[in-house]
Amino acid sequence: MTRVPYTLSLPEIRSTSVIFASPHSGRDYPRGFLSRSVLDERAIRSSEDAFVDLLFASATDVGAPLLAASAPRAFIDLNRSADELDPALIDGVRRGTHNPRVTSGLGVIPRVVANGRAIYRGKLTMDDARARIRDHWVPYHERLQGLMDETAALHGEAILIDCHSMPHEAIDSVGTAGTPHPQIVLGDRFGAAADPAIVDRIEAAFAGAGLRVVRNAPFAGAYTAQHYGRPSRGQHVVQVEIDRSLYMNERLVRPSGKFRAFQTLLRGVIAEIARIGIADLPLAAE
Repeated sequence: MTRVPYTLSLPEIRSTSVIFASPHSGRDYPRGFLSRSVLDERAIRSSEDAFVDLLFASATDVGAPLLAASAPRAFIDLNRSADELDPALIDGVRRGTHNPRVTSGLGVIPRVVANGRAIYRGKLTMDDARARIRDHWVPYHERLQGLMDETAALHGEAILIDCHSMPHEAIDSVGTAGTPHPQIVLGDRFGAAADPAIVDRIEAAFAGAGLRVVRNAPFAGAYTAQHYGRPSRGQHVVQVEIDRSLYMNERLVRPSGKFRAFQTLLRGVIAEIARIGIADLPLAAE
């Protein structure tokens, strides 16, 4: 049976130049993949941006599409380049120039999950790696590129919000002594992936909802921001990382009792972000 590589939710009218995407919230775990792993089903989900697609489900209500991966990040990482192959995991891959993501086991086919825990008992074949890229990575990015192109044609620009979540421990020590840790990290690759004025307005949307926001530390954006972010061409990408403790039980990988309230809070933030793409529309021909 062929697995669906993504789900695409579209609004009745695409009224904004904003697009939302969730590349790491996939939870369709192939049985064969789980049988090859040394991890139990809870541990293997530790690198999943669990439920992020549900948090941003209201995007279509405000005129924006939402693209969400189906396959989990532990199976294939859609926020990596297709050529970030790990020679320590995949037979036949030559060691190339140093890539810190690949070296740490977080290439396009991850070797580890959170805290460096190995996923597999042994190596994968090159055919296995190529099949995952063909069946999941390529369709997802073809559709994402299509959304960017369609939106630019409709609105004269495209603003991609790349939606993620981060372990609470990843930002628990961020900031100075006595300063609460951030709850939202916006990544624009230090200004290279998006117009600063757009990032300012995204930050204001989260801050206006009472959330603590920082930029580019510890997450500045990865492949998606680097590849699609071309501000000079009207293509903007901002990666959004949300502290998982705001809405889920990280140990059990379940929504917490705060999930619905936080989802409601985000509805307002999502609506504010969508308005950026409406306010910035070019003037109609007169």
